[in-house]
Amino acid sequence: MTVRFLLDDEPILLEAVDPAATLLDFLRYRLRRTGTKEGCAEGDCGACTVLVGEPQGRDVVWRAVNACIQFLPMLHGKALKTVESLSAKGELDPVQACMAANGSSQCGFCTPGFVMSLHGKAIGALGCDLPVADVLAGNLCRCTGYGPIIEAGEQVATLAPDERELAARLQDIASESAGGEWRDRKWFAPRSAEELAGVLAEYPEARLVAGATDVGLRVTKGLRDLGDVVFLGDVADLRRMDEDAEGLTLGAAVRYAEAHAAMARLHPDLGELVRRIGGLQVRSAATVGGNIANGSPIGDGPPALIALGAELTLRSTAGRRTMPLEAYFLDYGKQDRHPGEFVESLHIPRPGPDAVIHIAKLSRRFDSDISAVCGAFHLTVTDGTITAARAAFGGMAATPRRAKACERALLGRPFAEATMIAAAEALRADFTPLSDVRGSSAYRCQAAANLLRRLWLREQGVGISVLDPEMAHG
Repeated sequence: MTVRFLLDDEPILLEAVDPAATLLDFLRYRLRRTGTKEGCAEGDCGACTVLVGEPQGRDVVWRAVNACIQFLPMLHGKALKTVESLSAKGELDPVQACMAANGSSQCGFCTPGFVMSLHGKAIGALGCDLPVADVLAGNLCRCTGYGPIIEAGEQVATLAPDERELAARLQDIASESAGGEWRDRKWFAPRSAEELAGVLAEYPEARLVAGATDVGLRVTKGLRDLGDVVFLGDVADLRRMDEDAEGLTLGAAVRYAEAHAAMARLHPDLGELVRRIGGLQVRSAATVGGNIANGSPIGDGPPALIALGAELTLRSTAGRRTMPLEAYFLDYGKQDRHPGEFVESLHIPRPGPDAVIHIAKLSRRFDSDISAVCGAFHLTVTDGTITAARAAFGGMAATPRRAKACERALLGRPFAEATMIAAAEALRADFTPLSDVRGSSAYRCQAAANLLRRLWLREQGVGISVLDPEMAHG
């Protein structure tokens, strides 16, 4: 079948598509649109940022994404803008004009990516209600010229293009299922969960690809063959998001940028964690379900979701089964997912009025970095006593995991400083973390304990940079 998308409103039709071919290579080597740069080929630097648009009713929702880890079949039924699109009529886009006027460009290699991210903010792309510095967190400038670039982003006025005609054209294309064969490999892009279950029943070993923010690196860095591939981004059932008094239910293909506001309403710490999951380009592609199904021991989402008591639903042609999220992770690289099964949804209960929650990510670089330790605590405090306790960590074991000894040291005890110190000490019985480039075992153990101490300080209204000598014990 044919992959169809619109580039500058012009149709692009591709037949016999390699499912592992990247959008970046297609733009540079097939279309000669060399304004989109390859900086890192792993979705970290933002030099290859482009805008991808999807129909939503009579509107088009744009997303800034990294072209280096977007596979061509993921463009089916969508619109695409590159940096060349902005000046196609012979005039500079307002972002380009502003950056040229204030000297924002230095070596210029990263400039097209910055332009696309700021253009996305100007047209109201997904997640662009954040401050300019947050929108640009996924764009790196090796010349360190961030000041003028941020100023340019703050000066550019909001644009409101009429895209009703574009939305209608995309609706027609997007309604078509896609799939194809490349050499001896097959790929599928189902449109419903039922269709997806049928494909996986026939091809249970097929590679599931949602946002490709991790799988993309297996191609660009690992040079791996993905085999048969099933793309999940257009499965409508997996894109649902339901919020009510009981909590939040997210389809597995809901992107983090789409879920950010709703997750922040559950608790501000959860929203702050999501804000630090990669740059905006990563959050605009990465999915909640993909972050879980991938099973990484340093995935940012699972520790917080485990602490909050989230439940996971898996589906296949045989039906559905639901489990506590922590039960899904069995061992390193091994999850409780049967052949032909896929992650369908996640339910996060709404915390009660007596909840005390602290979620924190520690990384060597604040923005766009992988966790060294990610810790989450969810306590219920009734009349000064801890009546329920859940603590979970990433980066401390082969899987995201609850800290059972720590929980026992908290449960039934007074919500007091001495209890926090004892629970921090009990954490040492829960984990024996590895040492690697992100942190030594000793650092991880101490950092995890310090997160409990930080919870206590914050609840007392003390600045978390203030360290009480008693709390420095151990």
